[in-house]
Amino acid sequence: MEEEGKKKVMVAIDESDCSHYALKWALETLGDTISNSQFIIFTAQPADFIYVYASTYGAAPPDLITSMQENQKKAAIALLNRAKEICTQHGIEAKTLTEAGNPKEVICATAEKLNVQLLIVGSHSRGAIKRAFLGSVSNYCVHNAKCPVLVVRKPT
Repeated sequence: MEEEGKKKVMVAIDESDCSHYALKWALETLGDTISNSQFIIFTAQPADFIYVYASTYGAAPPDLITSMQENQKKAAIALLNRAKEICTQHGIEAKTLTEAGNPKEVICATAEKLNVQLLIVGSHSRGAIKRAFLGSVSNYCVHNAKCPVLVVRKPT
């Protein structure tokens, strides 16, 4: 995945409007920078559904876990393909990547593993109380990523 001499820019996306807005904003606003960089679109496949099932119903049958993981991977690939189409419409060639795990942790780990120079994430614009209960992926990335993080907030 290494292109000689090119900086790496990674956009982390999910199904939300906020992350799609961040992707489009990056393509339209940072187009020159992105066109001269290796552009990576990343999505995390949350692994917590298995733990929720197991804690609610007991041990999950292996076939069910495998089926759920396969469905989640298919959904992630479909999401990445739609994002790649958006990039193509903007004249940008993008590489796609997905990993399973806690989104905030795998985003930071992947950015570090790939030696990304800029990580771009969308903001859900949650208030302080919702952030306290639900957490904030963008906040976690700002404080834990080893590279600069650009948080793009969708106008309200």
